[in-house]
Amino acid sequence: MSIILRAIEEADLEMIMNWRMDPEITKWMSTDPKLTLDGQRKWLATIRNNPAVSYWVIVVDGTPAGVINLADMNIEKGECSWGYYVGDKKLRSLKLAMYLEMNLYDHVFCTLGFEKLQYPVFSMNAGVIKLHEMCGSRIVEEIQGGIVKEQTAYDVTIMCNTKDEWLAKRETVNYEKIEFPKVSA
Repeated sequence: MSIILRAIEEADLEMIMNWRMDPEITKWMSTDPKLTLDGQRKWLATIRNNPAVSYWVIVVDGTPAGVINLADMNIEKGECSWGYYVGDKKLRSLKLAMYLEMNLYDHVFCTLGFEKLQYPVFSMNAGVIKLHEMCGSRIVEEIQGGIVKEQTAYDVTIMCNTKDEWLAKRETVNYEKIEFPKVSA
């Protein structure tokens, strides 16, 4: 399996919009957006000019598969959060998920020099929580009703990984290396 990441281009926006509004994707996200192509163009301009975020298109064997991102990047605190989704259903796999996650940890801790990565996961998403634990993250908090969508409250599990924890875990795992290219404004 060949995995590359690349910057989001305007030509990707309709594909990303369709992935992001897919009920199989949005059920695990904090919002259920009703997106438009014009809104997507504005979003792209916003993320390109925001130093606290970075977004990439995930490409598997030459086919755009999904989006991975860093958010809430706070250099002073040495912390950030992240997320991803694979919109192309036929390309979803545990192997891809693990490679993406472990390489993201390498990028965050070894390339960017952050000390802590913390992020929410819907508590009902037990498979992803287990995946994150397999990759070295741990649960730090459970928040009942932490996210409200469409008048429904969902419990949220806050997960965390630190640089020291990742460097220890990294010694015990093998994974295909993926480059996170610099995304520019």
